[in-house]
Amino acid sequence: MPLPLRAAGGHRLPPRAADALVAGLVLLVVAVWTLVGARSAGEPPLRTALGWALLVAACGMLYLRRLRPVAVAAATLLACVVYYPLTAQDGPLMISFAVALYTTAAEGRFAAAVALAAVILLAVGVGEIRQQPGHRQIDDTSLAMLAGWLISLVAVGRAQRTRLAYLHEVEQRVLAAEREQEARARQSATEERLRIARELHDVLGHTVSLINVQSGAALHRLAKGPAPETALATATEALEAVKATSKDALRELRATLGVLRRADESTPTAPASGLALLDDLAERARATGLDVRTEAVGTPVPLPPPVDLAAYRIVQESLTNVTRHADARTVTVTVEWGAESVRLRIRDDGEGAPEGRPLGSGIRGMTERARAFGGELTARTVPGGGFLVDARLPFRPPAGTPVAPPPVPASEEDPR
Repeated sequence: MPLPLRAAGGHRLPPRAADALVAGLVLLVVAVWTLVGARSAGEPPLRTALGWALLVAACGMLYLRRLRPVAVAAATLLACVVYYPLTAQDGPLMISFAVALYTTAAEGRFAAAVALAAVILLAVGVGEIRQQPGHRQIDDTSLAMLAGWLISLVAVGRAQRTRLAYLHEVEQRVLAAEREQEARARQSATEERLRIARELHDVLGHTVSLINVQSGAALHRLAKGPAPETALATATEALEAVKATSKDALRELRATLGVLRRADESTPTAPASGLALLDDLAERARATGLDVRTEAVGTPVPLPPPVDLAAYRIVQESLTNVTRHADARTVTVTVEWGAESVRLRIRDDGEGAPEGRPLGSGIRGMTERARAFGGELTARTVPGGGFLVDARLPFRPPAGTPVAPPPVPASEEDPR
């Protein structure tokens, strides 16, 4: 467990450098203290040499205190047990054992730290009891102070261990929160890209299909060689339809790509697509020669913008599919307003889908739109010919909105 040592500039020292610094500081303090005390104590040179060897060894072992905390604490304790009876100097070699004992508790070896503290207390106590009266080295007060000192070292080491474990847990929680935030941001970005992709598919697919049908119809009429006046009227009518269709497409593209604009750019002022523009959508489809009929059942209520846009896109994609694939003459768009949901039914009198043919990406996209709001969508060929798209989109009506009357019972065209 590294001590809170920091280098110049506030950076924490590497663990091994911190261990070497602690060992060097303890050796310096013990050596200086021993040299000062050696002036008044005389002893044989051999004992002096052995004492210094034990001193250097005990302080040097602190370099390994975090790799082998229990072994280092036991070794420093053994050095102290040999050192104090051997030499006549009462040097502060116990500092090395104190640091080792603290490290043992701080590294999570709490039981070993308590056992070592108990051993030294018992050893000192037994040694003092065996002394002759009047020859004790440590009185009862000093023995109690030693016990408190050892208990404090173990307690502080334990508290440091708990504190660092708490800080580690907090750090892990912060990292987990950051990862979760990044994951949510990536998920939001992915969902936004998918939303933009669906919008572009619907807008471009619908517009290009209408322009293609309108241009093809005009070319078909011109290929019959009509009179110049009739040919001019036909070309003018087709160009006006293409112009109106492309204008609407540009408006919707600006609104769809508005999320990609810079912060200093102005917000688009064109109205957002919704069921309020259903008549315009039907009129563009009529320009291709398709007979589009719209019906409303119930009392219309304001829809949340995302639901309103989804309903518009479902009708738009359905009309696009009818124009491109159905070979139909008539299509009926029915909007049934409910108190908490809006139902869309688009039925044509075309050929329907071939048996066993998988649904295209357009229908899958419409189904995903409906499911995104908790709704549902079915698309199938109906008996008697034609194709039916039936979608239900739930919503929460705004506060104060009158409840719509129950919808008219479904006709025989209802697939449910």
